[in-house]
Amino acid sequence: MKELLEVMDKLLSPEGCPWDREQTHESLTRYMIEETYETIDAIKENDMDKLREELGDLLLQVVFHSKLAENKSFFTFDDVVKTVTEKMISRHPHVFSNMNLSTSDDVMQNWEEFKKKEGKKTTLEGIPNTLPALMRAEKMQTKASRVGFDWPDVNGAVEKVIEEAKELSQANNEDEIIEETGDLLFAVVNIARMKNVDPEKALQRCNDKFLRRFNYIEQKIKANGNSLTDATLQDMDFLWDEAKTNGL
Repeated sequence: MKELLEVMDKLLSPEGCPWDREQTHESLTRYMIEETYETIDAIKENDMDKLREELGDLLLQVVFHSKLAENKSFFTFDDVVKTVTEKMISRHPHVFSNMNLSTSDDVMQNWEEFKKKEGKKTTLEGIPNTLPALMRAEKMQTKASRVGFDWPDVNGAVEKVIEEAKELSQANNEDEIIEETGDLLFAVVNIARMKNVDPEKALQRCNDKFLRRFNYIEQKIKANGNSLTDATLQDMDFLWDEAKTNGL
């Protein structure tokens, strides 16, 4: 860490890199997001060499932001490490103290209680607005559930999806369609949550499946000397079923 911090000091010095010196917390936001998703890709691919590299890139973003803050006398990298270390110790009394928390649910409930003591004013406070929408919906629903605001069982959530799908089919103007689409997606997230499924992960898996099967369709059509625009919907449906049969 000492060497990495020294490298960043050099980059931000008057003799350092012009691009690095121009950066702000705001301008670096996109890189933090990109590096996070690249790290997630490495995890999904189970590529440990790539994961090692991407974790380094992600750490660099933490160091970059810390050094920008230090240069304006807000806080240092050491302050960042100290803060998260103290937080981990205080929020794990079942590990570092004598509190007895035997299940994951107990741990999460205790975590929320600690957040309240640290100044959180509302139950849903602290969920980032910039999270992917499905992930944000799941987090809000989970937190609401912990205080008793939830369906008694998954059947209620299923009925809500049916209700919202009907309302969407009956929507006429743009505002209604947007609102009812959101309601339907939110209701589907409820089912996924109650089935212990990560909705973001489920949709990504579906996206990957669609990509494989559509690529299969395109490759088959091009192999016959045609383009997608030449194929009929029936042609593409046939190849879709073929891709499905082949396990794609």
